Amino acid sequence: MSNSTGTTRKPVYLAVYDTLADWETGHATAQLARAGYEIRTVGPTREPVRSVGGLRVQPDLALADVRPSDAALLILPGADLWDAGDDLAPFARTARAFLDAGVPVAAICGATAGLAREGLLDDRDHTSAVSFYLAASGYGGGERYVDADAVTDGGLVTAGPTEPVAFAREILRLLHVYDDEAVDAWYRLFHDSDAGAYAVLEKAGVL
Repeated sequence: MSNSTGTTRKPVYLAVYDTLADWETGHATAQLARAGYEIRTVGPTREPVRSVGGLRVQPDLALADVRPSDAALLILPGADLWDAGDDLAPFARTARAFLDAGVPVAAICGATAGLAREGLLDDRDHTSAVSFYLAASGYGGGERYVDADAVTDGGLVTAGPTEPVAFAREILRLLHVYDDEAVDAWYRLFHDSDAGAYAVLEKAGVL
């Protein structure tokens, strides 16, 4: 069920590129879609891309056509390409444009390294796979690294590759998709297999 009140929401933009990590954003996008958000995929171009799991994705938009004012959120999944050169640097620059415009961004796994190289983690609390992974980028935000499952600061959500549920939790909180009790119950159900959380979600109309 959706908690939609009938108001028009801006879409959520999900970045897609070759070698993207399929498992990292599924919880977030599925729950956002259930709550009434349109998920629009953004590729380097409109040409199809292929995930690390072999899924072929046809982007809805090319990155050059993206405007922060048109979106509620930009999600950047991890991908092998983040650490293989500068092919995905334009996505990090787009993240800067979103944050500068006051539109939130959520980055997980390798995307956090891309944002580190762009300087977007120097002045925000953040996390990733491990601290030395980001330190290898030469960024200036090492003192702001937090050893946590996921972190939100300054409109930016960060998480490591093993925390897709916590990543989604922070996104749901950031966009105020559900109240705090429902988000906590959702996390307990999907992360901890806490059957007791189901009743809370059913009462809130989340499931």
